Amino acid sequence: MPALSAYKPELDYSYAPGIFPSMECLMHRPDRVRRLLVHSESRTRPREGLERLMGMAADLGIRIEEADRALSRISGKDNCYAAAVFEKFQDTLYPACPHVMLHCPGDTGNVGTILRTALGFGIEDVALIRPCADLFDPKTVRASMGSVFSLRLHVYDSFEEYRRAYTTRALYPFMLDASVPLDTVLRRKLSPESTLIFGNEGSGLPPAFAKMGTPVRIPSNDRVDSLNLAVAAAIGIYEFTRALK
Repeated sequence: MPALSAYKPELDYSYAPGIFPSMECLMHRPDRVRRLLVHSESRTRPREGLERLMGMAADLGIRIEEADRALSRISGKDNCYAAAVFEKFQDTLYPACPHVMLHCPGDTGNVGTILRTALGFGIEDVALIRPCADLFDPKTVRASMGSVFSLRLHVYDSFEEYRRAYTTRALYPFMLDASVPLDTVLRRKLSPESTLIFGNEGSGLPPAFAKMGTPVRIPSNDRVDSLNLAVAAAIGIYEFTRALK
C-alpha cells in the first residue's frame, strides 16, 4: 500500500480513528482492513485496549505501524492512539428486514449517531440517498463508534434508484406536516418489510414524500419548531422496533 494521504472522499479507503472503532472494524470487516496505525506510546505506556487491538491485528496478519503524525492528522487530536485503515464497502440490504433511509443528510455527526442508534435497536440495514454526508469520513465512523462496520449499508444516487430495488416495501416518511401521528401508526399491524425515511437536517424531506406510503409526524408541543434529525430518528426507530416485537 502506498504512503497514507489525508482523508479525501475520492480515495478507495478511509480510517477508523480510535481504539474502539478500530476494534469494531477488525471484528466485523477484517477482510477490509489494510493496516493498523498505532501511537508510539504503545511501547512506553501500554494500554489494555490498545494491546488487545494489536493482538487482534497480529492474529489476523494485519500490518501494524507506528504513525503518530498520521493519527493526529486523521483524528484532529493529539490523543488518538489507533486507527484502522480500511477499504470502503457497499452491501446489499436484506429485503425482509426493516430499513432506515437517510435522505440527503448533511452532517457527519448526525449520520454516525443514527447508525449507532439503528444498530442499538436492532435495525441493521441503512440506505443513504445522495447528496449526503460522507458515510466513510473518519468523523462519521468515529461518531458511529464503529457501528458502521456491523451494519449493511448502501448509498444510492437517488430515491428512485432505491425504490426500483425495493418496490413493495411499506414506506414511512417522517415529516413535520404529516397527517398521521406516530402513535396512530404504531397501533397498526406493522411489517418488518418497512422503510423509515428521514430527511435533511435543515430542509427535511421534499414535499413529494407526503404522497408516498404513510407520512408520519412525531407530535410535540409548540415550544420548538422541530426536533434534531438524530433525535427524531432515535424516537422513530425505537418506537417502530418496539412495535414489531
